Amino acid sequence: MRGINVGYVKNIKMNFNSVLVLVHIKSKNILVPKNVVIETSQTGLLNDAVIDIIPLGTVSLENMPDIDVFSDVCLESKFLCNLSYIYGERGLNYDDLIRAATRISQRFDDPRFFNLLYVFLQNSLEISEDIANTTSLFYHFLRGFLLHLTQ
Repeated sequence: MRGINVGYVKNIKMNFNSVLVLVHIKSKNILVPKNVVIETSQTGLLNDAVIDIIPLGTVSLENMPDIDVFSDVCLESKFLCNLSYIYGERGLNYDDLIRAATRISQRFDDPRFFNLLYVFLQNSLEISEDIANTTSLFYHFLRGFLLHLTQ
C-alpha cells in the first residue's frame, strides 16, 4: 500500500470467471481504507504476483477512536475489517507488455508505414520551405516599408 509491503498472499482460489485471493496483513495496526483500488500485477523475472492497494483519497484520523479490525464496530468504519471482501482489477503484467511491444515492432516493420512516413516528411520539408520563403518576403517588405517611413 503506497509502495510499502504490508502483507502477503496467503491463498488463491480460481474459478472460470473469477479469482479469490486471501491476503494477510502483517499487523492489525495497518488500516486499509474501503475507498481503494485493488490491482493484481506481476513483477520480477519470475512473474511474482503482487496485490497493489491504491487509496483513492485521504482519511482523516482526527476524532476517530481506535479501530480494532477484528471487532463488529469495525464494519461501520471507513476501513476494511477482518474477512472483508473487496473487488479488484487486473493490473499490469509482462505478457501484456510483450504483446504490446510485439504489435509496435510489427507496425514499424510494415513498408507501408515507412512510405507514409517518407511522404509526411517530404511534405513537411516543402511546407517549411514555403513558410521560410513567405517569412523572408514579409521581412523584406516590412523592412523596406519601415525604411521608407523613416526617410
